[in-house]
Amino acid sequence: MPSYKGRDACEPSSFASNPYDDFMKKHLSYYGYYTGRNRERTKTSPLFNDFNRTHGYQLGSSEEEDKQQDANTDAKSKQLEYRFEDGRLVSRLREPRQLFAITNPTLGPQQLPRWPAELEVAIERIKHSFNSPPTKEPFYIKCGQELQPTLVSLEEGRTVFELQNLSSPFFLHSRVGGSKSELKQASVELNGPDDSTLQFESRFESGNLAKAVQIGEFSYELWLRNDLYTNKHTQWFYFQIKNTRKGQKYRFTICNFMKSNSLYNDGMKPCYYSEKDNKTMGLGWRRMGSDITYYKSNYSYASGKTERPYYALTFTQTMSHDNDVIYLAHCYPYTYSDLQSYLNDMVEDEKKSKFCKLRILTRSLAGNLVYLLTITSPYNEQQPTVGKKAVVVTARVHPGETNGSWMMKGLLDYLMGESADAKLLRDTFIFKIVPMLNPDGVIVGNYRCSLAGRDLNRNYKTQLTDSYPTIISAKTMIKKLLLEREVVLYCDLHGHSRKQNVFIYGCENRMDKSKRLHERIFPAMLGKNCPDKFAFDECSFKVQKGKEGTGRIVMWNMGIANSFTMEATFCGSSVGNKKSCHFNMKDFESMGYHFCDTLLDYCDPDKTKVGHISSTCL
Repeated sequence: MPSYKGRDACEPSSFASNPYDDFMKKHLSYYGYYTGRNRERTKTSPLFNDFNRTHGYQLGSSEEEDKQQDANTDAKSKQLEYRFEDGRLVSRLREPRQLFAITNPTLGPQQLPRWPAELEVAIERIKHSFNSPPTKEPFYIKCGQELQPTLVSLEEGRTVFELQNLSSPFFLHSRVGGSKSELKQASVELNGPDDSTLQFESRFESGNLAKAVQIGEFSYELWLRNDLYTNKHTQWFYFQIKNTRKGQKYRFTICNFMKSNSLYNDGMKPCYYSEKDNKTMGLGWRRMGSDITYYKSNYSYASGKTERPYYALTFTQTMSHDNDVIYLAHCYPYTYSDLQSYLNDMVEDEKKSKFCKLRILTRSLAGNLVYLLTITSPYNEQQPTVGKKAVVVTARVHPGETNGSWMMKGLLDYLMGESADAKLLRDTFIFKIVPMLNPDGVIVGNYRCSLAGRDLNRNYKTQLTDSYPTIISAKTMIKKLLLEREVVLYCDLHGHSRKQNVFIYGCENRMDKSKRLHERIFPAMLGKNCPDKFAFDECSFKVQKGKEGTGRIVMWNMGIANSFTMEATFCGSSVGNKKSCHFNMKDFESMGYHFCDTLLDYCDPDKTKVGHISSTCL
C-alpha cells in the first residue's frame, strides 16, 4: 500500500513523483476525500506520526534496513517500476518485498527478532546447553520451617537493577535490536572486587525482570514486569545474575505474582543454569533451590475498584562458583531464535527438506515471521496426497508456556526421523504445524499476551486482522484445509501452572449419540502409552461459555471432532515411575513422540485397540 506519512494529500508535490499515487489522489479527491482539513493536527501529533510509522514499516531482515527506515521515515513506497521493452517504457507493479518468502539464502529462515522500538536490548542472543540432568530431580519436600518474609517498602531497600517504564500505553512500531537510543545502565556498578552485590540483567530475548532491590547483604526482592501494554500477567521470569560468591546462600523473593496458588507449594523448584557448571561438567538447566514457599504478601494492587493481594515466591540458592554467570527461570527457556536455529538446521538437511516444507504463514504485529511447516511424504503414484487426512498442531500462543515448545520439538524430531513409524505417519497424513503462534510475546518475555495486550487464545472468533494477524491467518489456513480434506485431529500445546502431569482438554459431543464419548478415545490411548506422565483422570471435555474464543472450541465448531488442548505441567508427575519428580526437557520432548505413537494407534485400520479402550476405559 502507498504510505502517505501524514502529508497533506492535496499537495501536488507529495504525489508528483509517483503516477500510481497521483492517480489515487485525483480519484479520491473527486469523491471528497483528502480535503487537507486535518493537515496541521496530524503533522504535529507524535502519536499520529508513530501510528503512521507502524503501518508503513518495512519488513527488512537486517538492522541496516531499519537504520535506513529511521533515517527517512517519510520515504514513500514505490509501487511501480519501469523497464524498457522493445524500445518502449513499460510500467509494472513491483514484487512484494519479503512478505511471504525467505529471501536471504545465506540465512535460511533466520530473521533477526524485531522488538518494540522503545525497548532496550542489552544482549542480542543467549545460547544455553540443551543437556538434560543425568538423574531424576525430586520435588522439594517442605519441612514446615520455611520463611515467609514480610516485604519491605521500596524506599527501605537499595535498588540494584531497574528497567525504564514504557513511554507508550500501547504498541506503536518495531525495530531489529529494539531502541536505537544509547543503552542505559540498568544494574549498579561495583565498587571494586570486594563488592559482593549481585548484578542482574533481563534485557535479552524472553527475559523478564523489572526491578531488583537489595534488602540485606545476600537477600534480594525481585519484581517482574507485567506483560507489555497490560497491568497483569506476572508469572514467567527469566534473568541473569553475575558477581556470585562460591558457597554463599542467597535469598530471592519474587514479590508480585497474581495467582493465589502455585505449583511451588507442591514441590516445584525454579530452573537454574550455571555457565561454569556447563563448561566444566556439561550440565544444562537443572531444578534447584531450597526453603521454597509461595504465600500471600503484605503488598496489594488495584483491580478495578478493589484491592487484591500480591503473592510472593521465596527461595534460597547456594552458588557453586565465584564470579559465575547464573540464570534463573520459571521453566526451561525456548526462544524465537532457538526455533529459527532449529528450522535452519532442518532446511539445510537434504533428507528432511524432501518431506518437510517451510513457509511463512504471516507476520506478527512487530513484523516477526510466523512459520508454517507442512510434513508429508513426497507425492508418488503409490502414495497420492488426495486422500490423505490432515493433522494440525500449534504451540506457544501463550509465550511463557515454554514446555509447549519442548513438546513441539519432540513431535517434530519424531516426525522427521527415519523410523518406520515416522515414515508411516508421513505416508498416512499431511501435518500442518505452526510451532510459535505468538513470536512477539516470546521475544519480549510476556507470559500470556501478544503486543496487542490481549490473550490470543481468547480471540479465535475475532475479525480484527490488524490486531490478531497470527490467529486470523492460522484460522484461515485451517478453514482452507477443511475444504480440501478431513482434519482428523487439531491440538494446541500449552503449559499449566497449577496442575501436575500432562492432560488434555477436549470438547464433548452431546448432539450426536452415535459419537458419544468418541472425543475421549485419543486421550485415553495416550494415557495408556504414557502412564508415567499423562493422567487421563485430569482430562476435561466441557465446552465452557467463557472459553468459546479458544482455538480448541472454535476448531471444534468448525467441524474438527478431535479438537484438543494438550496441557503440560510446569512441574512434574504424580503418577507412574516419574511420581514426585520434575519433568526435564527430554520428558517434555517425549510427549511429542507419544503423541505421534498414539496417533498411529488411533488411526490403525485394525480397530482392536480402539475397541479395547472404548470398552474398558470409557
